[in-house]
Amino acid sequence: MKTVTNKTHAPIQIPLPGGKVLRLGPGMSGQIRDEHSEHGPIRKLVEGGQIALQGASGGNANAPGKGILPGADGRGHGPTSVRQNRGDR
Repeated sequence: MKTVTNKTHAPIQIPLPGGKVLRLGPGMSGQIRDEHSEHGPIRKLVEGGQIALQGASGGNANAPGKGILPGADGRGHGPTSVRQNRGDR
């Protein structure tokens, strides 16, 4: 997997093979497969300086701290409510 970083100050859409699109906000990063890094539109964006490609990530994709947002470790949503004690105490 290669890491793609948006170097612009605007959101960007990166076309991938198979009709898929990777959307990245300003300064954000995402991952693509190694073979997709040679795709024509991706090469043009790299040469234009709009995105940067970094080598293979050597770790586990589900490791803590690898989420897009701080605290987003890929384990779904947090609790939606807190249990309230009922009755007299």
